[in-house]
Amino acid sequence: MSIETVLQSIFTATFLASVIRVSTPIILPAMGGLISELAGVINIALEGIMLASAFFGVIVSALAPGWIPGLPIWAYAGMGAVAGILAGLILAWLIAFFHLELGADIILAALGINILAAGGTVFMMFAITGDKGSTSTLASPALPNVQVPFVNDIPVLGILLNAENFSGYNVMTYAAFILTIVVWIFLYRTPLGTHLRAVGENPDAAASVGINVKRVQYMALLMSGFLAALGGLNLSMGYLTIFQNNMTAGRGFIALAVIYLGNRHPFGTLLAALLFGAATSLGAQLGTLNIPSQLIEMLPPLVTIIALVVYNLRRRARATVNERKFQERAAG
Repeated sequence: MSIETVLQSIFTATFLASVIRVSTPIILPAMGGLISELAGVINIALEGIMLASAFFGVIVSALAPGWIPGLPIWAYAGMGAVAGILAGLILAWLIAFFHLELGADIILAALGINILAAGGTVFMMFAITGDKGSTSTLASPALPNVQVPFVNDIPVLGILLNAENFSGYNVMTYAAFILTIVVWIFLYRTPLGTHLRAVGENPDAAASVGINVKRVQYMALLMSGFLAALGGLNLSMGYLTIFQNNMTAGRGFIALAVIYLGNRHPFGTLLAALLFGAATSLGAQLGTLNIPSQLIEMLPPLVTIIALVVYNLRRRARATVNERKFQERAAG
């Protein structure tokens, strides 16, 4: 494939559909990380929670037919999804318990969860399947694709809404965009969201007006665990139908980066996640050329780093301008 063909493929609805699909396991944990960040308890264990959720989703959905035979395939997929979500909630609760009840540093607690998930999933996978690489020997059902009706015959829009083959995206992809709106409404249009942001800004001031700071931060961490778990399930039961060793491949940490790249706002975070997805999809396109694979793999994190640098430079510039205006008003 020539470079001209690659460039032409970028400006197509098919490429945009690929970006949407690739961005899904970034958007979901990023929304969770945003909630915990705004509550003042940033959850850097998104990576570990995604891994644990992806693992238990596959294992439970694959073994459930032996436990409860005769159910339809979607029921087993649903059982796996519930198991993955519970795993994410349990790990998020552990972080909250160690930090809020025992006084442990939240960064260290979350790092411990990441290490536990990385090693624990491989250990349990080997114990169950005898394989340290993947669960390919288990027949795991997938979460369903959802097709938007009546749009397949519309140029461009049909591909954007129902993916390249018009079969629809995985249910988690639609959920990612819907939950972005839900998170925005929760944070900026509900009293509880206002309390959460107040706790993140100044917990002492929030407590002085009767807000239960500990309860709000518990809730924020559990919500981050729930959303990160959905991202993990998308990887193992939507993106693929198996669990692989370290299959998150740093997506949980990228999700943390896009929170700040998106200016700690749901829609900004969504756009930042789509930027990373675009870099990943572009890397896949460039992989068809005679370019060393190491350079291709560097592209997504490189784009993220450059974007973060540009964001911080612009933020400093705005802060300098605002300070100058304040000094001029004070002098006048």
